[in-house]
Amino acid sequence: MNLIEARGLQRDFVVPRPTTFGRARVQTALEPTDLDIVAGSSVGIIGESGSGKSTLVRLLLGLDRPTAGTVAVDGRTVDAGASARTLHWLRRLTGLVFQDPYASLDPRMTAGQIVGEPLWALDVAGDRRARVLEVLSQVGLEPEMADRYPHEFSGGQRQRIALARAIVHRPRILVGDEPLSALDVTVRAQILELLVELRRTADLTLILVSHDIGVVQNLCDTVVVMKDGAIVERGATASVLRDPRHDYTRALLAAVPVIPAPPA
Repeated sequence: MNLIEARGLQRDFVVPRPTTFGRARVQTALEPTDLDIVAGSSVGIIGESGSGKSTLVRLLLGLDRPTAGTVAVDGRTVDAGASARTLHWLRRLTGLVFQDPYASLDPRMTAGQIVGEPLWALDVAGDRRARVLEVLSQVGLEPEMADRYPHEFSGGQRQRIALARAIVHRPRILVGDEPLSALDVTVRAQILELLVELRRTADLTLILVSHDIGVVQNLCDTVVVMKDGAIVERGATASVLRDPRHDYTRALLAAVPVIPAPPA
């Protein structure tokens, strides 16, 4: 069953005039695109900067309005121009983790307030404080850390707070926009392991935007390759990475650094 369906999705932007009397032009950030994401799957979207990855994800989440095309999530059409309250149903279904954990956390709020914010914003019923403490423990943080501020945490702990905020309202879809790129290698491995565990225990559908093919290979069962605003290749991750069909995919794989084996 498809949880997300995009049909003919396109996004154009008007580029300002280069001179006073010059003509404004339209730049296409996303070519007409069809995309299906099956419930319970894990999809990696890869490509270089400017390839359209983040534009596609913003449209899927109703954070931007498409120039053309439609998006349906769980069978309901997404109207990106609707009011915030009208889109509560979509926000309840989705959680989002950003690239920079520190920039995405309000320094004036405690970790508990940050994690609990979606519960209040989306009018989630129940014992909210208890849910905050529960989800902090779920991502590997001690409950007493709820009263600390972001600057009192390490980079890896901040990303765990961001993850807790993204899943506290029990979404069905977790979206990560380069969630590991700002972390060092050791912490990245820990967060990667945590994402695998969260996907298993919370039955999440995962959408991961990343330039790190290694992360996608370890976390995603399906990969979508984008170039110049278009999907140039898609399929099972193992199959695409083992036998890429498009020249651009081959170029991406060739650019991955390989550490040579030590001499015998």
